[in-house]
Amino acid sequence: MSDHLLPKKPLFSFLIALFIALIILAILQGPVHISLTQITTIFKQALLLNQHSDVPAWQSSIILDVRLPRMLIAVFAGASLALCGLVMQGMFRNPLASPSILGVSSGASLGAVIAIYLGASLFSAWAIPFFGFIGAIISLALVYRISVRRGQISVATLLLSGVAIGALNVSLISLLLALSLNNWDVARMIIYWTMGGLDGRTWDHVLIIVPIVTSGFILLLFYAKQLDLLLLGEQHAMSVGVDVKRTRRNLLIISSAMVAAAVSVVGGIAFIGLVVPHILRLLLGPAHRYLLPACLFSGAIALLGADLLLTLFFTEQAIPLGVVTAACGAPFFLFLLIKQRFVIN
Repeated sequence: MSDHLLPKKPLFSFLIALFIALIILAILQGPVHISLTQITTIFKQALLLNQHSDVPAWQSSIILDVRLPRMLIAVFAGASLALCGLVMQGMFRNPLASPSILGVSSGASLGAVIAIYLGASLFSAWAIPFFGFIGAIISLALVYRISVRRGQISVATLLLSGVAIGALNVSLISLLLALSLNNWDVARMIIYWTMGGLDGRTWDHVLIIVPIVTSGFILLLFYAKQLDLLLLGEQHAMSVGVDVKRTRRNLLIISSAMVAAAVSVVGGIAFIGLVVPHILRLLLGPAHRYLLPACLFSGAIALLGADLLLTLFFTEQAIPLGVVTAACGAPFFLFLLIKQRFVIN
Protein backbone atom coordinates (compact mmCIF):
# COMPACT_ATOMS: atom_id res chain seq x y z
CA MET A 1 0.00 0.00 0.00
CA SER A 2 1.36 3.45 -0.93
CA ASP A 3 2.26 5.80 1.90
CA HIS A 4 -0.29 8.43 0.87
CA LEU A 5 -3.25 6.02 0.91
CA LEU A 6 -5.43 5.82 3.99
CA PRO A 7 -6.53 2.55 5.68
CA LYS A 8 -9.82 1.65 4.01
CA LYS A 9 -11.79 0.30 6.98
CA PRO A 10 -11.47 3.44 9.18
CA LEU A 11 -12.20 5.67 6.19
CA PHE A 12 -15.37 3.75 5.30
CA SER A 13 -16.42 3.78 8.96
CA PHE A 14 -15.95 7.57 9.02
CA LEU A 15 -17.90 8.05 5.77
CA ILE A 16 -20.82 5.91 7.00
CA ALA A 17 -20.91 7.70 10.37
CA LEU A 18 -20.83 11.14 8.67
CA PHE A 19 -23.49 10.00 6.19
CA ILE A 20 -25.85 8.90 9.00
CA ALA A 21 -25.19 12.11 10.99
CA LEU A 22 -26.02 14.31 7.98
CA ILE A 23 -29.21 12.34 7.29
CA ILE A 24 -30.36 12.96 10.87
CA LEU A 25 -29.45 16.66 10.61
CA ALA A 26 -31.27 16.95 7.27
CA ILE A 27 -34.45 15.58 8.88
CA LEU A 28 -34.08 17.76 11.99
CA GLN A 29 -33.07 21.01 10.28
CA GLY A 30 -35.74 23.37 9.03
CA PRO A 31 -37.55 26.64 9.76
CA VAL A 32 -40.04 24.74 11.95
CA HIS A 33 -38.58 23.00 15.01
CA ILE A 34 -39.68 19.39 15.40
CA SER A 35 -37.93 17.38 18.11
CA LEU A 36 -36.17 14.08 17.56
CA THR A 37 -38.76 12.36 19.77
CA GLN A 38 -41.60 13.70 17.64
CA ILE A 39 -39.78 12.66 14.46
CA THR A 40 -39.31 9.15 15.84
CA THR A 41 -43.02 8.99 16.65
CA ILE A 42 -43.89 10.18 13.12
CA PHE A 43 -41.79 7.43 11.55
CA LYS A 44 -43.28 4.79 13.84
CA GLN A 45 -46.73 6.01 12.91
CA ALA A 46 -45.87 5.90 9.20
CA LEU A 47 -44.62 2.34 9.58
CA LEU A 48 -47.79 1.41 11.50
CA LEU A 49 -45.74 0.69 14.63
CA ASN A 50 -47.60 3.34 16.58
CA GLN A 51 -51.12 4.17 15.34
CA HIS A 52 -51.95 6.63 18.14
CA SER A 53 -49.82 9.71 18.85
CA ASP A 54 -50.08 13.33 19.92
CA VAL A 55 -48.00 14.62 17.01
CA PRO A 56 -50.04 17.09 14.90
CA ALA A 57 -50.76 16.13 11.32
CA TRP A 58 -48.97 19.20 9.96
CA GLN A 59 -45.74 18.10 11.64
CA SER A 60 -46.06 14.66 10.06
CA SER A 61 -46.62 16.33 6.70
CA ILE A 62 -43.46 18.45 7.07
CA ILE A 63 -41.33 15.43 7.88
CA LEU A 64 -42.82 12.87 5.49
CA ASP A 65 -43.76 15.10 2.55
CA VAL A 66 -41.04 17.78 2.64
CA ARG A 67 -37.89 16.91 4.54
CA LEU A 68 -37.73 13.15 3.87
CA PRO A 69 -38.07 13.35 0.04
CA ARG A 70 -35.67 16.34 -0.02
CA MET A 71 -33.08 14.33 1.93
CA LEU A 72 -33.49 11.24 -0.26
CA ILE A 73 -33.14 13.25 -3.47
CA ALA A 74 -29.98 14.94 -2.16
CA VAL A 75 -28.52 11.52 -1.26
CA PHE A 76 -29.23 9.88 -4.60
CA ALA A 77 -28.42 12.91 -6.78
CA GLY A 78 -25.09 13.49 -5.05
CA ALA A 79 -24.21 9.80 -5.24
CA SER A 80 -25.19 9.67 -8.91
CA LEU A 81 -23.01 12.65 -9.91
CA ALA A 82 -20.00 11.37 -7.96
CA LEU A 83 -20.31 7.85 -9.38
CA CYS A 84 -20.60 9.13 -12.95
CA GLY A 85 -17.55 11.36 -12.44
CA LEU A 86 -15.62 8.34 -11.17
CA VAL A 87 -16.61 6.25 -14.19
CA MET A 88 -15.69 8.97 -16.67
CA GLN A 89 -12.35 9.69 -15.02
CA GLY A 90 -11.53 6.00 -15.06
CA MET A 91 -12.87 5.34 -18.55
CA PHE A 92 -11.03 8.29 -20.12
CA ARG A 93 -8.00 8.07 -17.78
CA ASN A 94 -8.24 11.73 -16.93
CA PRO A 95 -8.95 13.38 -13.53
CA LEU A 96 -10.56 16.36 -15.25
CA ALA A 97 -13.29 14.24 -16.82
CA SER A 98 -16.67 14.72 -15.18
CA PRO A 99 -20.31 14.98 -16.26
CA SER A 100 -20.12 18.79 -16.22
CA ILE A 101 -16.74 19.20 -17.93
CA LEU A 102 -17.67 16.72 -20.69
CA GLY A 103 -20.96 18.46 -21.42
CA VAL A 104 -23.17 15.61 -20.15
CA SER A 105 -24.77 17.65 -17.37
CA SER A 106 -25.48 20.57 -19.70
CA GLY A 107 -26.87 18.11 -22.26
CA ALA A 108 -29.23 16.70 -19.65
CA SER A 109 -30.15 20.25 -18.62
CA LEU A 110 -30.86 21.16 -22.25
CA GLY A 111 -33.13 18.13 -22.59
CA ALA A 112 -34.93 19.05 -19.37
CA VAL A 113 -35.33 22.66 -20.51
CA ILE A 114 -36.74 21.52 -23.87
CA ALA A 115 -39.31 19.42 -21.97
CA ILE A 116 -40.23 22.46 -19.86
CA TYR A 117 -40.36 24.80 -22.86
CA LEU A 118 -42.56 22.44 -24.91
CA GLY A 119 -44.85 21.85 -21.94
CA ALA A 120 -44.18 18.11 -21.93
CA SER A 121 -43.43 18.24 -18.21
CA LEU A 122 -47.08 19.13 -17.58
CA PHE A 123 -48.33 15.82 -18.98
CA SER A 124 -45.93 13.37 -17.34
CA ALA A 125 -43.42 13.43 -14.47
CA TRP A 126 -41.19 11.24 -16.63
CA ALA A 127 -41.01 13.73 -19.51
CA ILE A 128 -38.12 15.72 -18.03
CA PRO A 129 -36.02 12.60 -17.16
CA PHE A 130 -36.68 11.17 -20.65
CA PHE A 131 -35.67 14.37 -22.43
CA GLY A 132 -32.75 14.75 -20.02
CA PHE A 133 -31.49 11.25 -20.85
CA ILE A 134 -31.71 11.96 -24.59
CA GLY A 135 -29.82 15.24 -24.14
CA ALA A 136 -27.13 13.61 -21.98
CA ILE A 137 -26.49 10.67 -24.27
CA ILE A 138 -26.42 12.81 -27.44
CA SER A 139 -23.91 15.21 -25.87
CA LEU A 140 -21.67 12.42 -24.60
CA ALA A 141 -21.87 10.56 -27.92
CA LEU A 142 -20.80 13.72 -29.78
CA VAL A 143 -17.86 14.34 -27.43
CA TYR A 144 -16.82 10.68 -27.67
CA ARG A 145 -16.99 10.56 -31.46
CA ILE A 146 -15.04 13.80 -31.85
CA SER A 147 -12.34 12.58 -29.44
CA VAL A 148 -11.76 9.14 -30.97
CA ARG A 149 -9.28 8.92 -33.79
CA ARG A 150 -8.15 5.56 -35.17
CA GLY A 151 -9.64 3.86 -32.14
CA GLN A 152 -7.69 6.02 -29.66
CA ILE A 153 -9.04 8.82 -27.47
CA SER A 154 -7.22 12.15 -27.56
CA VAL A 155 -7.38 13.57 -24.02
CA ALA A 156 -6.93 17.19 -25.14
CA THR A 157 -9.62 16.80 -27.81
CA LEU A 158 -11.88 15.09 -25.27
CA LEU A 159 -11.72 18.00 -22.83
CA LEU A 160 -11.95 20.70 -25.49
CA SER A 161 -14.86 19.03 -27.28
CA GLY A 162 -16.60 18.61 -23.92
CA VAL A 163 -16.19 22.30 -23.20
CA ALA A 164 -17.40 23.17 -26.72
CA ILE A 165 -20.47 20.90 -26.56
CA GLY A 166 -21.20 22.22 -23.07
CA ALA A 167 -21.01 25.81 -24.36
CA LEU A 168 -23.32 24.91 -27.25
CA ASN A 169 -25.82 23.36 -24.83
CA VAL A 170 -25.70 26.44 -22.60
CA SER A 171 -26.26 28.72 -25.60
CA LEU A 172 -29.32 26.69 -26.65
CA ILE A 173 -30.65 26.84 -23.08
CA SER A 174 -30.19 30.62 -23.16
CA LEU A 175 -32.01 30.78 -26.51
CA LEU A 176 -34.98 28.84 -25.12
CA LEU A 177 -34.96 31.06 -22.05
CA ALA A 178 -35.04 34.18 -24.23
CA LEU A 179 -37.89 32.74 -26.31
CA SER A 180 -39.90 31.92 -23.17
CA LEU A 181 -39.65 35.38 -21.57
CA ASN A 182 -43.14 36.24 -22.82
CA ASN A 183 -44.37 33.44 -20.52
CA TRP A 184 -42.84 34.31 -17.17
CA ASP A 185 -43.92 31.09 -15.44
CA VAL A 186 -42.02 28.97 -17.99
CA ALA A 187 -39.01 31.32 -17.94
CA ARG A 188 -38.85 31.28 -14.15
CA MET A 189 -39.02 27.47 -14.10
CA ILE A 190 -36.15 27.27 -16.59
CA ILE A 191 -34.04 29.75 -14.57
CA TYR A 192 -34.52 27.88 -11.30
CA TRP A 193 -33.90 24.55 -12.99
CA THR A 194 -30.59 25.58 -14.49
CA MET A 195 -29.33 26.88 -11.13
CA GLY A 196 -30.14 23.63 -9.33
CA GLY A 197 -32.00 23.09 -6.09
CA LEU A 198 -34.12 20.83 -3.92
CA ASP A 199 -37.03 23.13 -3.13
CA GLY A 200 -40.44 21.77 -4.04
CA ARG A 201 -39.18 18.25 -4.74
CA THR A 202 -41.71 15.52 -3.92
CA TRP A 203 -42.03 11.75 -3.78
CA ASP A 204 -42.62 11.76 -7.56
CA HIS A 205 -39.03 12.95 -7.97
CA VAL A 206 -37.85 10.29 -5.49
CA LEU A 207 -39.57 7.60 -7.55
CA ILE A 208 -37.73 8.86 -10.65
CA ILE A 209 -34.21 9.02 -9.29
CA VAL A 210 -34.03 6.14 -6.79
CA PRO A 211 -34.62 3.18 -9.17
CA ILE A 212 -32.29 4.56 -11.86
CA VAL A 213 -29.41 5.38 -9.53
CA THR A 214 -29.80 2.16 -7.53
CA SER A 215 -29.83 -0.07 -10.61
CA GLY A 216 -27.03 1.99 -12.18
CA PHE A 217 -24.84 1.54 -9.09
CA ILE A 218 -25.42 -2.22 -9.07
CA LEU A 219 -24.50 -2.43 -12.76
CA LEU A 220 -21.36 -0.35 -12.20
CA LEU A 221 -20.19 -2.81 -9.52
CA PHE A 222 -20.00 -5.48 -12.24
CA TYR A 223 -17.68 -3.20 -14.25
CA ALA A 224 -15.24 -2.47 -11.40
CA LYS A 225 -12.57 -4.82 -12.76
CA GLN A 226 -12.95 -3.53 -16.33
CA LEU A 227 -12.54 0.05 -15.09
CA ASP A 228 -9.33 -0.97 -13.29
CA LEU A 229 -8.01 -2.48 -16.54
CA LEU A 230 -9.04 0.56 -18.62
CA LEU A 231 -6.96 2.71 -16.27
CA LEU A 232 -3.91 0.74 -17.39
CA GLY A 233 -4.62 1.51 -21.04
CA GLU A 234 -6.79 0.21 -23.86
CA GLN A 235 -4.10 -2.11 -25.21
CA HIS A 236 -3.59 -3.75 -21.83
CA ALA A 237 -7.35 -4.12 -21.32
CA MET A 238 -7.76 -5.75 -24.74
CA SER A 239 -4.80 -8.05 -24.11
CA VAL A 240 -6.56 -9.57 -21.09
CA GLY A 241 -9.85 -10.05 -22.92
CA VAL A 242 -11.81 -6.86 -22.24
CA ASP A 243 -14.10 -5.80 -25.09
CA VAL A 244 -13.14 -2.13 -24.76
CA LYS A 245 -15.63 -0.77 -27.27
CA ARG A 246 -18.56 -2.65 -25.78
CA THR A 247 -17.52 -1.85 -22.20
CA ARG A 248 -17.22 1.87 -22.95
CA ARG A 249 -20.57 1.90 -24.72
CA ASN A 250 -22.32 0.23 -21.79
CA LEU A 251 -20.62 2.48 -19.25
CA LEU A 252 -21.58 5.56 -21.26
CA ILE A 253 -25.23 4.48 -21.38
CA ILE A 254 -25.33 3.69 -17.64
CA SER A 255 -23.60 6.93 -16.61
CA SER A 256 -25.72 9.03 -19.00
CA ALA A 257 -28.90 7.56 -17.53
CA MET A 258 -27.70 8.28 -13.98
CA VAL A 259 -26.65 11.86 -14.82
CA ALA A 260 -29.94 12.46 -16.63
CA ALA A 261 -31.88 11.18 -13.61
CA ALA A 262 -29.94 13.44 -11.24
CA VAL A 263 -30.01 16.58 -13.41
CA SER A 264 -33.65 16.12 -14.37
CA VAL A 265 -34.59 16.06 -10.68
CA VAL A 266 -32.24 18.61 -9.07
CA GLY A 267 -31.19 20.74 -12.07
CA GLY A 268 -27.65 21.91 -12.75
CA ILE A 269 -25.32 20.80 -9.93
CA ALA A 270 -21.70 21.22 -10.93
CA PHE A 271 -18.34 19.94 -9.72
CA ILE A 272 -19.44 17.10 -7.40
CA GLY A 273 -18.66 14.67 -10.21
CA LEU A 274 -15.21 16.24 -10.56
CA VAL A 275 -14.09 16.83 -6.98
CA VAL A 276 -15.39 13.81 -5.04
CA PRO A 277 -13.91 11.00 -7.18
CA HIS A 278 -10.58 12.77 -7.50
CA ILE A 279 -10.17 13.17 -3.72
CA LEU A 280 -11.21 9.57 -3.09
CA ARG A 281 -8.76 8.27 -5.70
CA LEU A 282 -5.96 10.09 -3.88
CA LEU A 283 -7.08 8.62 -0.53
CA LEU A 284 -8.01 5.08 -1.55
CA GLY A 285 -5.99 4.35 -4.66
CA PRO A 286 -7.22 3.24 -8.09
CA ALA A 287 -9.21 0.07 -7.20
CA HIS A 288 -12.82 0.66 -8.26
CA ARG A 289 -14.22 -2.03 -5.94
CA TYR A 290 -13.44 0.43 -3.15
CA LEU A 291 -13.96 3.67 -5.07
CA LEU A 292 -17.51 2.87 -6.19
CA PRO A 293 -19.04 2.45 -2.68
CA ALA A 294 -16.88 5.30 -1.38
CA CYS A 295 -18.23 7.59 -4.12
CA LEU A 296 -21.77 6.50 -3.30
CA PHE A 297 -21.44 7.75 0.29
CA SER A 298 -19.17 10.73 -0.42
CA GLY A 299 -21.32 12.15 -3.23
CA ALA A 300 -24.36 11.90 -0.98
CA ILE A 301 -22.43 13.56 1.86
CA ALA A 302 -21.29 16.40 -0.44
CA LEU A 303 -24.78 17.32 -1.64
CA LEU A 304 -26.40 16.80 1.78
CA GLY A 305 -23.70 19.01 3.32
CA ALA A 306 -24.20 21.74 0.70
CA ASP A 307 -27.95 21.69 1.26
CA LEU A 308 -27.48 21.89 5.03
CA LEU A 309 -25.22 24.94 4.58
CA LEU A 310 -28.06 26.64 2.75
CA THR A 311 -30.72 25.76 5.33
CA LEU A 312 -28.45 26.77 8.24
CA PHE A 313 -26.91 30.04 6.99
CA PHE A 314 -29.18 31.37 4.23
CA THR A 315 -32.62 31.19 5.77
CA GLU A 316 -33.68 34.66 4.57
CA GLN A 317 -32.67 34.31 0.92
CA ALA A 318 -33.25 31.50 -1.58
CA ILE A 319 -29.69 30.70 -2.68
CA PRO A 320 -29.60 28.01 -5.42
CA LEU A 321 -27.87 24.78 -4.45
CA GLY A 322 -25.82 24.82 -7.65
CA VAL A 323 -24.22 28.09 -6.54
CA VAL A 324 -22.83 26.44 -3.39
CA THR A 325 -21.39 23.41 -5.20
CA ALA A 326 -19.87 25.64 -7.90
CA ALA A 327 -18.35 27.99 -5.31
CA CYS A 328 -16.70 25.04 -3.57
CA GLY A 329 -15.78 23.06 -6.69
CA ALA A 330 -14.46 25.78 -9.02
CA PRO A 331 -11.37 26.56 -6.88
CA PHE A 332 -10.57 22.86 -6.78
CA PHE A 333 -10.87 22.66 -10.57
CA LEU A 334 -8.46 25.60 -10.92
CA PHE A 335 -6.09 23.82 -8.54
CA LEU A 336 -6.13 20.78 -10.80
CA LEU A 337 -5.44 22.91 -13.85
CA ILE A 338 -2.53 24.68 -12.13
CA LYS A 339 -1.02 21.42 -10.99
CA GLN A 340 -1.54 20.04 -14.54
CA ARG A 341 -2.24 16.58 -13.26
CA PHE A 342 -3.75 15.32 -16.45
CA VAL A 343 -2.75 11.70 -15.94
CA ILE A 344 -4.15 9.44 -13.27
CA ASN A 345 -1.35 7.75 -11.38
